[in-house]
Amino acid sequence: MEPTTTIRSFIEDYIRKQGYTLQYFADISGVNAGTLSAIIKGTRPIAMAQLDLITKGMKLEEGHFYEIYGAECFVESAPHWRRLEPFLQRCAELDKLECIQRVIQQVTDDRSYISELFEMAEGMLERGQKKAARMLYECVAECEKYQHSERLALCQYRIFTLSLGQDQHENLRAAVHFEPYINRLDEERQLDAIKDLANTYLALRYWDKVSDLGGELEQKTSFLNSYKKRKSETLRIAAYPIFVYSAYSNLLRAAACDGREEYSEALRYTEAYSKLIRIEQPNEEDLIFINKFSGWAEVNHYLYRLMMGDSEVIRPYIAFIEKNEAEILPALVKIMEAANHHNIDVDAVLNRLESYISMYAKTYGDIGSYTEQITSGRYVQFLKEVAIYQLQRERYTTGFQYLLNCLALAKSMKSESIIIQCVALFERHRVRASIELEIKYKTLIEEVYSNYEKKSSFDRSFV
Repeated sequence: MEPTTTIRSFIEDYIRKQGYTLQYFADISGVNAGTLSAIIKGTRPIAMAQLDLITKGMKLEEGHFYEIYGAECFVESAPHWRRLEPFLQRCAELDKLECIQRVIQQVTDDRSYISELFEMAEGMLERGQKKAARMLYECVAECEKYQHSERLALCQYRIFTLSLGQDQHENLRAAVHFEPYINRLDEERQLDAIKDLANTYLALRYWDKVSDLGGELEQKTSFLNSYKKRKSETLRIAAYPIFVYSAYSNLLRAAACDGREEYSEALRYTEAYSKLIRIEQPNEEDLIFINKFSGWAEVNHYLYRLMMGDSEVIRPYIAFIEKNEAEILPALVKIMEAANHHNIDVDAVLNRLESYISMYAKTYGDIGSYTEQITSGRYVQFLKEVAIYQLQRERYTTGFQYLLNCLALAKSMKSESIIIQCVALFERHRVRASIELEIKYKTLIEEVYSNYEKKSSFDRSFV
């Protein structure tokens, strides 16, 4: 498209080349002939609905004119919200993200639309238009006048959750950037923010941070409980019933103790959240979470005993997790850790759960209440532990295959700690590796090194 060419001239040129009358094109496009005439003459602006009808009438793909429409209506002239809102929404629906970015960069000069853009971002997020929503949140955050406003903090919270993925570097950066904004949120929303931040550090295996945030979550929940009792408020902003956060604060600290191999303490926190879910007259929603925490308490009771070397719990542990598929991968990780630490034979477990292990090799997205970030982190840990297990038993072909799979996934996740462990494990058993395995390993390590070089400038500035 020529920069000076307008949508009006395109329409006029199309009608002329096709040999249509104005009335005939009006009939096939569904736009009133008088309206069409005024649009072509430039005496009437084109509404989004009319633009879509005209585009369809010209047999062009949806959104064909959006780039030039955005330039005409919002870049070259002052934008009006009545026209800007439907344009941004249609761009989000058609995934025309470049058009959104170009237009909102222009809108940032006019702060009068910040409230509308924020509300629109919330709507997009609710409809699952996450990339478009994030663009709008970033625009609002950049333009927010008051740096301690709750709206700015909420934008940063949304950006944080939308930033999370498999890249552990990016997850850490997002967590560190967001953390200072937590206390600027509404008290109830702080509970969800702390929970999400703790889950991020949990996936990153930052056990001290997880423990600290678990303690902070308990303090915030206790304060909010006493505040609500005084105010007799019924309206809830938090995603879950308040007792859930009290229980989850203990579950987080149990997980941190587990990570630090403090299993007796982990059992103590498990007992604590078991008691917290014993509430009087639970409603239907309460019962959902009571059942979840009851299940977690039972499975974790088996888990921590197993990690202390009690192999007798493996059978009831497996019987329990087979009834809840979301718990199978976390259980497999811990079973393999226990097997390697206490020299327990778990071949029967691997054989019994082979179908699930094969499934995780193909996909490890969201499982149950666990996010993709947590699940992928667990899967890479599982691969590492199985590699150790098989190599210790001198099953070198199987062990090296798991090791290379682990290294490949750790590379894509940019998990440096797992990469280092994989390298150390390979070097320990290198003399048993075939030439073909050596070549595959070398290729992966070169890719890891290349990624590290690209990331090193960020790492230095981050430190």
